Amino acid sequence: MITDTELKVKGLKVLLKELGKVEAERFIALIKKEAFDYTEWQRSLWEDKDVEELSKEAMEFRKKQKT
Repeated sequence: MITDTELKVKGLKVLLKELGKVEAERFIALIKKEAFDYTEWQRSLWEDKDVEELSKEAMEFRKKQKT
């Protein structure tokens, strides 16, 4: 398990890479502004997919990232 600081740094790097500076900042502002329940959000995020589908998509995504 990584430390809280390492997690924040890695998370920010992912946001910056995927969204860019402006949209990453916007995302963080949205999260801070709203009452946000990560667990509830995660439950509804993939409610129409089962574990096998998510696993397959994750493996395909990882393959694309390696090339």
